[in-house]
Amino acid sequence: MIARYTRPEMAELWSLESRYRAWLEVELAVCEAWHEQGVISVEDMAAIRDKAAINVDRIEEIEATTRHDVIAFLTSLEEKIGPAARFIHLGCTSSDIVDSAGALLLVRAGERLLEDFDLVLDALKKFSLGHKGVICMGRTHGIHAEPTTYALKFAGFHAEFQRHRERFAAAVEDIRVGKISGAVGTYAFLSPDIERRACEILGLKPDTISTQIIQRDRYAHYFTALAVAGGGIERLCTELRHLQRTEVHEVEEGFAKGQKGSSAMPHKRNPISAENLCGVARLLRGNALAALENQALWHERDISHSSVERVIMPDSTILMDYALHRLASLINGLRVLPENIERNLWGSHGIFFSQRVLTTLIGKGLPRQETYVMVQRCAMESWESGRPFPDIVRGDAEITKHLSRHELDLLFDTSYYTRYENVSLSRVFGD
Repeated sequence: MIARYTRPEMAELWSLESRYRAWLEVELAVCEAWHEQGVISVEDMAAIRDKAAINVDRIEEIEATTRHDVIAFLTSLEEKIGPAARFIHLGCTSSDIVDSAGALLLVRAGERLLEDFDLVLDALKKFSLGHKGVICMGRTHGIHAEPTTYALKFAGFHAEFQRHRERFAAAVEDIRVGKISGAVGTYAFLSPDIERRACEILGLKPDTISTQIIQRDRYAHYFTALAVAGGGIERLCTELRHLQRTEVHEVEEGFAKGQKGSSAMPHKRNPISAENLCGVARLLRGNALAALENQALWHERDISHSSVERVIMPDSTILMDYALHRLASLINGLRVLPENIERNLWGSHGIFFSQRVLTTLIGKGLPRQETYVMVQRCAMESWESGRPFPDIVRGDAEITKHLSRHELDLLFDTSYYTRYENVSLSRVFGD
């Protein structure tokens, strides 16, 4: 992933040296398992532990000749360790090392991302609870519907991101498996006990059954969980982009001193963070599709998945790490404009009270369709004339013969729409 979208901690995790260190962890865990079974002597195991080290430059130099990265890696270890290196990779195939190390890296990346999800959840909770009772216009199809509150709007996003976190946490556990079962998964030169012990040392679970590889449905689960969460990021950011439109202007992204929005127009303050994150979501979806394509491999394995995963494993986790941090910062820096929220609420002349009038008249015993026509007539008159809907209703003789003045006053109280706000918030955040 390009440096622009890479945070240092995740970059280090996916560095080439980190990748080789993970391979070495797996090789050492297998050696420890052999040592416990008496195959590797105390002296040889001590030499392996003491002398095994990573030299990236030397590995790359050897790979230029071997054109096989695992063999280059093993050769470099042999040069450092000496005779005891004959026990390194004993009974293993390359995928035993690469897939088990890949699981280590994906789990470590996943654990960091789960912390990042918590940053977003904390920001959404703080924003939602900080805007209880802030009544705003709810929109369906982009058109005024009925009032809601900013607390409810953002509590809904919090509930969604909690689901994204739970789905991804399950995917992290699904990928937390290793395989040390040999060339086609038969343990011909290993044993299930060696695999079990090596995985235990690594903090992994042995795959239930493997071929030469861990099956790629696990990877598909991981990367599609990221893509679905990316869709949640895009949904939230699309809402924020709409709310920042000049004609709406209910919120603003933070705008730092010295920041500029346009090379040509000095007045511009654009929703650049929200737009950026919508683009990131597209990349996450594309990488998820690649992970799905990786599921169907030939027989016990082929290598068509390898090139894909060299890209999507670092790129998707690095992108999501970047996206969640930027999203948390975006939410924490949002500026809310109450005067514009109020202006927009009443910008459609109060026609949002239409259902309140409709249901009250139905409660008086009037037929629904007949009542609908009566109320719609008042709403359309309000919309076309610009006169307040409550005034038109109060002046409609057909309606007022069924409702007293006091009843009419109750119909046009916006607090009616927020009376269950606390109930909904308690479902999301607890009591």
